[in-house]
Amino acid sequence: MDLFSSEKLLFTPTSKNHNPISLIYAFPNEYTVGITSLGYQLIWANFSTREDVEVSRLFTDIEEKLPRHPEIVGFSFSWELDYVNVLDLLEKLQIPIYAKDRTENHPLIFGGGPVLTANPEPFAEFFDVILLGDGENLIDNFIDSFQEIRNGNRQEKLFHLAQTPGIYCPDLYHIEYEDITGKIKSITPIDERIPAVVEKQTYRGNVLSASTVVTEKAAWENIFMVEVVRSCPEMCRFCLASYLTLPFRTASLEGSLIPAIERGLKYTNRLGLLGASVTQHPEFEELLNYIMQPKYDDVRLSIASVRTNTVTEKLAQTLTKRDTKSITIAIESGSAKIRQMINKKLENEEIIQASINAEKGGLRAIKFYGMVGLPQEDNSDLDATIEMMREVKKASPRLKTTLGCSTFVPKAHTPFQWFGVNKQSKKRLQYLQKNLAKAGVDFRPESYNWSVIQGLMSRGDRRLSKLLLLTRIYGDTLGSYKRAFKELKGQMPSLDYYVHNNWELEQVLPWSHLKTALPDETLVKHLQMSLPTKGN
Repeated sequence: MDLFSSEKLLFTPTSKNHNPISLIYAFPNEYTVGITSLGYQLIWANFSTREDVEVSRLFTDIEEKLPRHPEIVGFSFSWELDYVNVLDLLEKLQIPIYAKDRTENHPLIFGGGPVLTANPEPFAEFFDVILLGDGENLIDNFIDSFQEIRNGNRQEKLFHLAQTPGIYCPDLYHIEYEDITGKIKSITPIDERIPAVVEKQTYRGNVLSASTVVTEKAAWENIFMVEVVRSCPEMCRFCLASYLTLPFRTASLEGSLIPAIERGLKYTNRLGLLGASVTQHPEFEELLNYIMQPKYDDVRLSIASVRTNTVTEKLAQTLTKRDTKSITIAIESGSAKIRQMINKKLENEEIIQASINAEKGGLRAIKFYGMVGLPQEDNSDLDATIEMMREVKKASPRLKTTLGCSTFVPKAHTPFQWFGVNKQSKKRLQYLQKNLAKAGVDFRPESYNWSVIQGLMSRGDRRLSKLLLLTRIYGDTLGSYKRAFKELKGQMPSLDYYVHNNWELEQVLPWSHLKTALPDETLVKHLQMSLPTKGN
């Protein structure tokens, strides 16, 4: 059956004018994954409701009828390893992988999404245009700007687009290195008309995102998603979701959330509340009261990660009544020292009380998110996490208790961007695995090897493009990346340089020409506030 035929659209596509821009909008993964992305849904709906754009969707397993000669091809880029699928889809469309190899006969290739907004540099040479930031205004500005130069040549288009805030054209910037295997020396525009710094665009309205399509073929079957908050007020020092997307914004209850929910629940009975810190919406209790109305008794409610001290017995009861069986909380560590260092304003007593409230409220399971390898962590901090999880299990014995645990990975635009991935992290995950099993806690570690690859992508620069082409052939294992580094030795820095080394505060970073919410001077202050001693 055609996957598209199951879709229920919550918007009305607009009839097109006599000469619309032909555009392919791709998600570099299977349809079930891509159509579950709220960001992809929103941008597709935006294109569909413009009379000057004729959009066709493309996934790795299915496509709408594609134009023979598209003017623009776009990618929504949400997961680092999907770069392989980006390159595969370019080849499928018979478009050269490198931007420098494209001619006037090829469409402009643009990309957007969280991976590219954080650090586009490892992938920069594959894109003509990268959109940095929130799509609400940026997408319309991009298309409007393209219309103004639509009949120009390729270079004219790039020069014109680069004048629009948030639009980054990598080919218009020259990267100079101290040497080919060393640090970046400078990043400069190739022409004085090009801005020296590209600023991420931030949408500041109080009407946030909601699903534009509902389908049983989505990875979250028939779910209608509503964005309750954007960013996070906690500002944990390592957290990309907080620092990259500042400031913290909340959707208007009457102006955004309730109208969206009313609209969506006409199509489905499954509702997802999204955001990095959903329960910190100032009117969250009123929102829950609205969802608890008898007319929504058949609604299944899913809720993103919540803040620990907001897990009340009433919240747990509400979620239980709406067919939610578990709750997820990010705690990072059972060590007060580590939590203080990363700015996690949380006490063990609150974590234990949250589990008690969850059990009393009828929930069956609680999942905590933890992390190893943070700066200044030692074995005593691991033991503190083990002891705290024992206390949680003792306090709520009937609750299935899970600790999901990742390795610290430095992220661009955060105070911890200068730290490397700790090589001891793999052993620390194994230590927790062994000891938490004895405590009856279900421990689910994220692959350490994947964390190393993630670290490579998060701190990579343009020299990685050759490596990415090789690993596309070799496969997405850490062994493949090491093999590629060995093959390219002498042509780029080492794996340790990108992933494990601590970087100097003064050095030019791959993303130094890309401005987000806070300048580096502020990030350095936050770093210094978090660490009683220098280094890790």
